Amino acid sequence: MSKINANFATEIKEFGGVNFNACYNCGTCTAVCSLSTEENSFPREMIRYSILGIEDDIQSSLKPWLCYYCGECSESCPRQANPGELMMSLRRYLTSKYDWTGLAHKLYTSKVWEFGTIFFLAAVILVLFIFFHGPMTTELTSEGGVQLNTFAPWKMIEIGDWIMAGLLSFFLISNIFNMYLKIIRSNKNLKIPFKLYFTEFWKLIVHFASQWQFSKCDQLETKKKVNFSTYWIVHLLLMSSYSLMLIMIVVFLGWFQTDNIYEWWHPQRLLGYYATFGLTVGIIYFSIARFKKKQEKSKHSHITDWTFLVLLFLTTISGILVHFFRIYGLPFSTYYMYVFHLMVLFPMLMIEVPFSKWSHLAYRPIAIYFYNLIEAAKKSKKKT
Repeated sequence: MSKINANFATEIKEFGGVNFNACYNCGTCTAVCSLSTEENSFPREMIRYSILGIEDDIQSSLKPWLCYYCGECSESCPRQANPGELMMSLRRYLTSKYDWTGLAHKLYTSKVWEFGTIFFLAAVILVLFIFFHGPMTTELTSEGGVQLNTFAPWKMIEIGDWIMAGLLSFFLISNIFNMYLKIIRSNKNLKIPFKLYFTEFWKLIVHFASQWQFSKCDQLETKKKVNFSTYWIVHLLLMSSYSLMLIMIVVFLGWFQTDNIYEWWHPQRLLGYYATFGLTVGIIYFSIARFKKKQEKSKHSHITDWTFLVLLFLTTISGILVHFFRIYGLPFSTYYMYVFHLMVLFPMLMIEVPFSKWSHLAYRPIAIYFYNLIEAAKKSKKKT
């Protein structure tokens, strides 16, 4: 029998839950959701569990991750119980429960921890540059560009990148393993044949690369005529740009951080421009949506939503300025802006990827993968 947490309704509000206690279980939210199915229906069940405080069933459920927050359920709710926002809050809550360090919970529920961690990690980068930076030469390259690698040798930066990537991978993978234990291993009545872990794995790759589940909200046409196709495209553009940026600084830094000034059509610059364009479009689109609050999914913003957008904006704009200062021969502007760029980039990656907003990019496709595993296992059991 599931344990009841009488304080759960209060606790989930720290993660952004609003008004869900007004729900009288009519089921309208489930009826209008294009992603909800007869076998796997939501969000009504999750609202009920949240009101009753059935934490174990929430933690072992995939349903919060299968919701992509189109907002139709909240618009259709006769009691304004905001089921869509509750599902978003449950995703934040689950992120904190998968995280064995407890840091995700502190970052989501405490502004002191959120901003304190950002400034602490930024200070670490600043101190490292103060004591270990190279010569701040004003001598330009033969092409007229700044010798950035004299000030910050890419091989030294690459060592830091690999340490950071190792930490990110360790925390994120270990948290995903906790997710696996709560969802798959906790179900003692479910036995998944070993081969299914491989045969279903390709779907994980497809959903991560395409974010295809977002596009299924195109089947909806709300009263406000929200263009969900645009939302999916912008989200895909932002995700691919962010992933490309991460790959370039971790795997191909020697090629990306160079003192050579290539022509605009060179692959190195084109990839950089794509990442910059995608990040800029995404930041503008989601910031405007949260300021205007016209779309249901943008009416309620948690502090971490804004923190993420601000960090992403500062990372993007500082990266753009480093690029232009470097190629137009402004040495000190390049050096100082490069340090500032890393002071923003490092905290953003260390916080957002394993503990906050960007971890959802991993948990969503993983949830679909687990769902496919469970369904395939059920079919296999029926055949036998």
